[in-house]
Amino acid sequence: MMSMFRSVLPRVTRSNGWRCFSTGIPYDDIAELNKEMESIFGESPSSSPLGSSPPQQPVQPAYEAEDSQPVLTHTDRSGQAKMVDVSPKEDSKRVAIASCRVLLGQKVFNLVASNEIAKGDVLTVAKIAGITGAKQTSNLIPLCHNINLSHVRVDLSLNEEDSSVVIEGEATTSGKTGVEMEAMTAVAIAGLTVYDMCKAASKDICITDVCLQHKSGGKSGSWSRN
Repeated sequence: MMSMFRSVLPRVTRSNGWRCFSTGIPYDDIAELNKEMESIFGESPSSSPLGSSPPQQPVQPAYEAEDSQPVLTHTDRSGQAKMVDVSPKEDSKRVAIASCRVLLGQKVFNLVASNEIAKGDVLTVAKIAGITGAKQTSNLIPLCHNINLSHVRVDLSLNEEDSSVVIEGEATTSGKTGVEMEAMTAVAIAGLTVYDMCKAASKDICITDVCLQHKSGGKSGSWSRN
């Protein structure tokens, strides 16, 4: 019998009772060996990999998403697009400022500066277009809320250094959601209007650097571009 144990078990030691250590032995064989040992030595081996209980699977740790991770609020749990419910939010004054640049080239820049574009006053028309665009943001951007704007400002200025039109737009409201999209839509529409007014003179005009410069209000507070 002992020769059988020696042939099957890598090591059998005795210290305050028999403890058997083994790897790679089927569970049914281990249970049978435990019974044989009990009949010979009058006791069962202590808890070990040869014990009567099947080996326990290690518990995998559960990982939870950190609260600090940014999330996309316009998608639901299944990844589908949704409009954010802002009804639980508090009303607050919200302001956003955005900007963009329209690179005209020297030839067109001179025409705009001297008000010689055939379609008329480029900067004035683009200004009105930007204000109108801000008020139409929810019609242009599908998941934007229809916001009651209390103020929209669009300013255009000529920059001789790079022959461009610099556009700045500001949107203000008192409500439950911000006006960043309204401010950026204002400058984007104003820039597109500059292109439309000047395209007969050049197709090489480029609208660039549409971005948010500042926002304030709401739970996230104030933010400014460095």
